[in-house]
Amino acid sequence: MSERCDGCSGECGVGEPRPDESEQQREMRRRIMERLRNIRHKVVVLSGKGGVGKSTVAVNLAVALAREHRVGLMDVDIHGPNVPKMLGIEGQTLGVEKESIIPFQWRDNLKVMSIAFLLQGRDSAVIWRGPLKMIAIRQFITDVEWGKLDWLVIDAPPGTGDEPLSVLQLIEDLDGCIIVTTPQEVSLLDVAKCVTFCEKVGRRILGLVENMTHLVCPHCGKKVDLYPSGGVGRFAEQRGLEVLGSVPFEPQIARLSDEGKPVVVAAPESDTAKAFLALADKVCALLEE
Repeated sequence: MSERCDGCSGECGVGEPRPDESEQQREMRRRIMERLRNIRHKVVVLSGKGGVGKSTVAVNLAVALAREHRVGLMDVDIHGPNVPKMLGIEGQTLGVEKESIIPFQWRDNLKVMSIAFLLQGRDSAVIWRGPLKMIAIRQFITDVEWGKLDWLVIDAPPGTGDEPLSVLQLIEDLDGCIIVTTPQEVSLLDVAKCVTFCEKVGRRILGLVENMTHLVCPHCGKKVDLYPSGGVGRFAEQRGLEVLGSVPFEPQIARLSDEGKPVVVAAPESDTAKAFLALADKVCALLEE
């Protein structure tokens, strides 16, 4: 007879022991399922490499979803936790209630939790080896009290190492992964590895987001390709994946990010904001159809 979490149907099977699993590991799985049981959809934002705008996509996707849904944004990018900077909430103090960490309430429908909130200062570096980082991510997931949410968007570390692996393995009822890339072949080489990574750990890939597809001139509005175009579409077709959206680059995006203002809120009529809003609608359609 398997144990059940409060309010759980028991269908997840979390109480069933697994081969070579210790009692401690089973208890950890149970705690995570219990902690996240009131969250309807859980999506991880990944990238094959850094510098492709993964956190920008995660932040604006979460803000876009929060127009009509209760959303949590979890930043577990240990070495580059930029979400607080992008939302203008650096240095916030978190509450603790009944041994649980209470995420920061950014707006009515959006709660935020970031590794950055737990560091001593904005210049603090995390100089840990793999096992310590995995322990930190595990505790981070199990100790935060999100409450009832429609969506949890998780900004994972780039690449295919210990940190993203921990995230994908710890959250068993994950709905899927969104992989962010830029159009050039160098980025797609790493995306291919990221796709294989998701397939090997048995995680659904919701699709790709092509970021920084072209530059929009702030003077004349003309579109200028930043990279050779078409590569992401061809790659997606070869791997049987969907391109969820293509996001242009506008000069104001960097400025707004530095000012802690998501483009979806600060410039809702811009092409970039419209692309993020369309992405949110696409993800909703995929998981709520």
